[in-house]
Amino acid sequence: MNLFDIAGQFSVMGNCLDVKPFGNGHINDTYAVTCASEGGVRRYILQKLNSRVFPHPTALMNNFEAVCAYLRPIVKSEGGDADRECLRIIPTVNGAAYYVDKQGEVWRMTQLIENTDAYLIAENRGMFEDAGRAFGLFIKRLEGFDASTLVEVIPDFHNTVKRYENLEKAVAEDKMSRAAGVSDLIEFARARKDKTGIIVQALEKGEIPLRVTHNDTKLNNVLIDTATKKAVCVIDLDTVMPGSLLYDFGDAIRVGCSTAEEDEKDLSKVHFDRENFVAFTRGFMRGLGDSITQKERELLPVGAILMTFECGMRFLTDYLEGDVYFKIAYPEHNLVRCRTQFKMVEELEKALPFMRETVQKVYTESK
Repeated sequence: MNLFDIAGQFSVMGNCLDVKPFGNGHINDTYAVTCASEGGVRRYILQKLNSRVFPHPTALMNNFEAVCAYLRPIVKSEGGDADRECLRIIPTVNGAAYYVDKQGEVWRMTQLIENTDAYLIAENRGMFEDAGRAFGLFIKRLEGFDASTLVEVIPDFHNTVKRYENLEKAVAEDKMSRAAGVSDLIEFARARKDKTGIIVQALEKGEIPLRVTHNDTKLNNVLIDTATKKAVCVIDLDTVMPGSLLYDFGDAIRVGCSTAEEDEKDLSKVHFDRENFVAFTRGFMRGLGDSITQKERELLPVGAILMTFECGMRFLTDYLEGDVYFKIAYPEHNLVRCRTQFKMVEELEKALPFMRETVQKVYTESK
């Protein structure tokens, strides 16, 4: 079955004229579908889910559908344009939320939000700040959604305690005989073992609320208006799961406040961008408004440290296991990634007083 046949399985308006690759995502296969009818030309996003990363497509699509259905009336009630500010599932001709082809591959379709773009790097701090606002608003709008009804499509995705246990298991098994060469990184992780449970335990004790969270808050998961350069819509909802807003804040800081790429070999280039931190924090908290609790505010800087540490541990674990999860371009790629993340952890730890002061200042100014 070709792409035109796949597109024809969905309730599009008009005749399908074109299907071509779209965007720069690395997980799912994404295409732009162009259709024409008497009402004019419309475009849609067609995606084939990556079954290796997401082996439970039904649960994923149930999450996706439920969150979108909840968000759209909220956006409308706030005077917004739901078709522009929220994804909408285009059903199949049989009324289903997704289509399964003869090979068992899962396909879905949403509207294509015109006159927007996704940026890997912010053009300026104003764009990064507004992306923060969009992610904060996403969480706020879902505050009344029962997070416990969502399925963890990737169980323990941000369970830092389990990530540490997986690392120790990889060290003990040492399948590739690589542990001896990375003893410094293993000791780095072990020295921070006691901190891995901070967010997990706060959730378990009810000290912070369980929320619907995005869990992949990179800049390119927010569509930016091409004219105004303002954030329009949070996309890539595959990892929407129950969690803590500390995960979303922390992961955004991990990526957006590093002065180097995730796999930079020269660690002297890896530093913490304080001005970017101020910008994102200001936007994120503006989006959240009064939804954020005092305990969550206190732990925001810790979230940044722990999400960076967790990512480093995941790279190190994968390196020790033989590079079975993350795609690599060369044999030491995961090792380089780990060292970059651990260097960023050190930078964030040094900046902890500054981060705490910034969070308090931003909160006070918003009152």
